Amino acid sequence: MNPGSRWLCGLLLATSCVAALAGCAEPRPTFDAARAYANLTRQTQFGPRIPGTSAHEACLDWMRAELGSRGDTVIAQEFRGAVLGSPDSAQMTNLIVRFRPTAKHRILIGAHWDTRSFADNDPDSTNWRKPIDGANDGGSGVAILMELARAFDSIPPPMGIDLVFLDGEDMGGPGDLPGDWCQGSRYFSSHLTSRYEWGAILDMVGGKDLRLPYEGYSQKLAPEVVDRIWKAAEKLGETSFQRVRAEDVYDDHMPFLMRGIKVIDLIDFDYRWWHTIHDTADNCSAESLGTLGRVLLAVIYE
Repeated sequence: MNPGSRWLCGLLLATSCVAALAGCAEPRPTFDAARAYANLTRQTQFGPRIPGTSAHEACLDWMRAELGSRGDTVIAQEFRGAVLGSPDSAQMTNLIVRFRPTAKHRILIGAHWDTRSFADNDPDSTNWRKPIDGANDGGSGVAILMELARAFDSIPPPMGIDLVFLDGEDMGGPGDLPGDWCQGSRYFSSHLTSRYEWGAILDMVGGKDLRLPYEGYSQKLAPEVVDRIWKAAEKLGETSFQRVRAEDVYDDHMPFLMRGIKVIDLIDFDYRWWHTIHDTADNCSAESLGTLGRVLLAVIYE
């Protein structure tokens, strides 16, 4: 074999190796934003999902039915919790959908599915005792998780993932921290059966004109997770993710961070309809849901 032939054979071998490696790249499922938005509107059709009400029970039955064919394991974690404005406790349920439950490397993606009993931030004081639809505050995170479950079912993720639908997040009073806020995540984090390498909580991520700065506690206590997700967003050209630090928010990520588990909060706390009767589906958008879904799939499958 002359030197020219040896060079040509080497080039062909290198090319075939690159092609083989490319063929073995992890396939990534798509995120259907329209279907996620349908999940959001379906929740609002039940009415306010306040623990102890028929709407809360009906929504739980719907989630169980939709998620029952997804994942490798679906677990209902029940506990008693306090209800805002009620002297009585109610049964609450964290729903956990597990993909690749035996995998050593695991992450957590969560959202709360309950809604607030009162619109106590409404500009009209006559609405302060009315419950809210919670299209964004509760509904948006759940909508994304349900579409992620479909995506993971179509193409299994490369690591173990738990999608956690948390109850009893929005039952606290103003300034009452932790009080009755984040009851589901506090219960779940104190009864862990898995070790999570990192995680993300989705809250109020479906509003129009989505803006996602760094949440303060997340940036202080889990900056590497924040950076990983923001880099993925930048690579996709998703401009809703902004590299500015916002205020500290006590949310469902805090019980995990307090236990040293790197779980961050993805939240648009500038949503103008927060805790008002106008937190409705028409103030949310499929585009915003798609932004989060695409970024999370990119992080997980790359």
